[in-house]
Formats: sequence, C-alpha cells, structure tokens
Amino acid sequence: MAKETGRKMIAQNKKARHDYHIEDTYEAGLVLTGTEVKSLRQGRASLVDGFGEIDRGEAWLLQVHIPQYDNGTWTNHETRRRRKMLLNRHEIEKIEHRTQAKGLTIVPLSLYFKDGRAKVEIALARGKKEYDKRHALAERQASREAEREVGRRLKGI
Repeated sequence: MAKETGRKMIAQNKKARHDYHIEDTYEAGLVLTGTEVKSLRQGRASLVDGFGEIDRGEAWLLQVHIPQYDNGTWTNHETRRRRKMLLNRHEIEKIEHRTQAKGLTIVPLSLYFKDGRAKVEIALARGKKEYDKRHALAERQASREAEREVGRRLKGI
C-alpha cells in the first residue's frame, strides 16, 4: 500500500481568526485512538469550542469534537476527550511562558493529515474586543468594494 503524501484538510476554525489576534502559530502532532483516526479520515471534526493548555510540561488539546466512528464497537472513543499534543520541549516551554506572562491563549486553527499523520495547527492568540471585530469587518468590506470598482474600471463599465 502506498504511503500518503501531501496535506489533506479535515477541519478549520474560521471563527478563531475573527475572534482573536493571531500572534504565533505552531504545528503539533496528536495522540489519537484508532476510531478517532477513522472518524477523521471520513472528514468529521469540529474545532469551534477547542482550546489548548499546558499541564505539568505536556500540551493538551481540549473540547475538540471528533464524532464517534459509525462502525466502531465498544472500543469507540469519547467525542470531547483530552488529547495530547506532540511538541518539542522548548516549544512547550516557550508557549507556557507566553501564555502565563502575556495572557495569551492556545487556539486550534486547523486539523489535517500531513503525510498520513494527524496534525493540528495551533496559535497563540489574544482575544479581540467587539469594536475590533466590527473594525475588521468594515476594513474587509471596504477592500472588497475597492476591488470591485477596480474591476469595473478595467472592464470599462
């Protein structure tokens, strides 16, 4: 059987980019059970409520929803269990220091398979205020309208 290559996206947390200022991103492996992997291969997961924490020198991913595998038996997994993230020791220490000192939080951005292994992209993020969200939406809308106008002028309308 041929080994998988490339990157296959499973789930993205688009709301995280709306709700947080992303300061730094990391790629981490995940410790999963067999039925979790099978469920992910079917493309089923949700990162919306997920977050990360550092506990006793280990990185954990919490509240990420991976639904139970349909063909699983009594060996099926819990849908929102704690999952260990695989990071280097110096990355864990750096993340722990920044979350404690600067008040940042660990947010999962995307979940994907890379060369056949499940990975999660996590970010150190700071929460946005409500007016920041409105400002970001207004900027995005203004740039979209400007691009439309440029397109109209190029077409001669």
